[in-house]
Amino acid sequence: MDPIKICIIDDHKIVRQGLVELIEKLGDIKVIYEFDSGIDFLNSIPLPDVPDLYILDYSMPNMTGIEVLKKLEIKKEEYRVLLLTQHFDENIIDEAYKFGARGFLNKSCTANDLKCAINNIVTIGFDNITEILKRVKNYDDSNHPSDKKNFGLSDRELEFLTLVCDEREFTYEQMAEKMELSVKSLEGYRVALFDRFKIKSKVGLVLFSFKNKLTEPFI
Repeated sequence: MDPIKICIIDDHKIVRQGLVELIEKLGDIKVIYEFDSGIDFLNSIPLPDVPDLYILDYSMPNMTGIEVLKKLEIKKEEYRVLLLTQHFDENIIDEAYKFGARGFLNKSCTANDLKCAINNIVTIGFDNITEILKRVKNYDDSNHPSDKKNFGLSDRELEFLTLVCDEREFTYEQMAEKMELSVKSLEGYRVALFDRFKIKSKVGLVLFSFKNKLTEPFI
């Protein structure tokens, strides 16, 4: 099996070197790109050899990790991002998940924590889905609906949402092909759902479906 390909974005060279050395000891994981700023990273994508996961530092000059996530969220490609920070901050975590991060780790984490997070994000799409669900805006576990509702979604909107939630993580281009639509028409479904339910990311759509048991694999 090919090694998991990692891209690291961190402004501290010593931190990047430490991560590379640590990752090389984890087995079947390889760092193929390093960037010392979010701006340089964004200016370089799409990368020729597409990484499986991006490890992104929160605290960087000129552009924070959250600002990088916001920029990535408007792109059509999918970016699986693990956000790292030195300080545990509730607001940072909430913002990270709201704008599409797949996981969050403190820089004091263990090697095993890092390996588990990488493997979880690459294999199932998220690290610690329970933590994400608790933090997503408007998610209230005590008010989890017991009866299935479709919120007035059309058959085509449900079809689109099902593809969004598919564990194979289709790109929007692949979804459009499967639905026999143009990418522009598919974009209309995405924008409509974002606007109607105040959702800001693809992760938000997945969690919306999970919360309300709207599509496979949540029903």
